[in-house]
Amino acid sequence: MGIGGAFSIGIIMSTSLAFDTLAYAKRLEKAGVPEAQAEVQAETLAEIVEERLATKRDLKEMEASLARDLREIEMRLTIKLGTMLVIAIGVFATLVKLL
Repeated sequence: MGIGGAFSIGIIMSTSLAFDTLAYAKRLEKAGVPEAQAEVQAETLAEIVEERLATKRDLKEMEASLARDLREIEMRLTIKLGTMLVIAIGVFATLVKLL
């Protein structure tokens, strides 16, 4: 099937990432790659780009998520350390009264 046929080829966009499959297929054809093979390579590369590459937006979302997780862990550690301190003071006060 040709580029203008039933085969869908064009621009693949994933948030802020764009890959022009048509331009890529045409470049392959100019380099001597058969049309059908160029189309398959363009589609395959577009799938890889879309599925596996992280965009800046993806990284910012991950960074925000990690920052939230870190704040939550910090709060839980503070509470645990405070609890341990209260228990230690209680044990110390009890020992002072007994001795």
